[in-house]
Amino acid sequence: MTVRTTMTAVTAVVLSAALAGPAAAASPGPGDGHEATRRALEAAVADGVPGATAAVKDGRRGWTATAGVGDLETGKPRSPHDRYRVASITKTFVATVMLQLEAEGRLSLDDTVEKWLPGVVRGNGHDGSRITLRRLLNHTSGIYDYLADPAFQQMYMAAEGFFEHRFDQKEPEHFIAIAMTHEPYFAPGTSWRYSNTNYTLAGRVIEKATGNSYADEIRHRVIAPLHLTATSVPGTRVTLPRPSSRAYAKLARTATGPTYDVTELNPRLAFGSGDMISSSADLNRFYTALLRGRLLPPEQLKAMKTTVPARGTNRYGLGLVERKLSCGVEVWGHDGGIHGSNTDAVTTADGRHALAFNFNGDWSGDSDAVIEAEFCGNDR
Repeated sequence: MTVRTTMTAVTAVVLSAALAGPAAAASPGPGDGHEATRRALEAAVADGVPGATAAVKDGRRGWTATAGVGDLETGKPRSPHDRYRVASITKTFVATVMLQLEAEGRLSLDDTVEKWLPGVVRGNGHDGSRITLRRLLNHTSGIYDYLADPAFQQMYMAAEGFFEHRFDQKEPEHFIAIAMTHEPYFAPGTSWRYSNTNYTLAGRVIEKATGNSYADEIRHRVIAPLHLTATSVPGTRVTLPRPSSRAYAKLARTATGPTYDVTELNPRLAFGSGDMISSSADLNRFYTALLRGRLLPPEQLKAMKTTVPARGTNRYGLGLVERKLSCGVEVWGHDGGIHGSNTDAVTTADGRHALAFNFNGDWSGDSDAVIEAEFCGNDR
């Protein structure tokens, strides 16, 4: 959608059609008003994505579809109920909790990072006393993204490094410290650049403000009230809950090469920037509730939707992306990419029409085409 940067190898390659598996399966079937969306999912599989799963909520109507396979060895198809890693979509959950804390008077978005995490953002030009919590959430802090560090990429994104280090036990401070070894991208508030370090810090601020883990705060403030039964903050759990599919990656910047099963990894490495697991139905429920004001008071929801220019024509709020489609429809949401998993979730501003989908391969497939198809291409 816009900023798919959480721990995913940036690759572009097409798998053999023989690996594509069965054709798309959907409910209730042809003529249901989602033909364009179904074709876009099938096209992603034809382009090399092992499998896709999607869910739509449009008013009172629901629709699900799957394409391709969830397991390249067995040929097992993907399920509409699959749990998968949602990566940077975690950021919307984190921002929601921080805005709830502001509404309760427990912190202010104008507080500095230094106030809550003294001495943590310091070095090579970084200065936490000049960076507000708001600038963390809308990526105008200028803080270096630890995922861009060459040594980090070699250790966690390249094949040899990934299989040696995917179960590493590292605390968030380890990755924040990596960011501090580099100069900031720009002076705070003067530009925009996506940085996962921002939300690693935000997770720690939530913990400092509440005395609880950021995971527990998300559970009792968002997951439990909305009954998101497929959504979790896994901590150090390396496996996916069932039902789920396998996750695949190339682990290289190449158009060729082997396909690796990367399903198991320690998500703690992503922390507040992208460690959560969910399903398409749960993501639709979350974003619908958020945009309808069920999770935030009007003042905080307005702040979340106050945007700055981001990548391309998109705009970034507080953990929330604003996007105008080719047909003039405006959608809000986020995307996320992590090893073997690319996810998008978008919802209209009134919360009426929501789409969430996942590819279980991280190197191909046109997610933009799926979004355009659902909101602009279907004849309903």
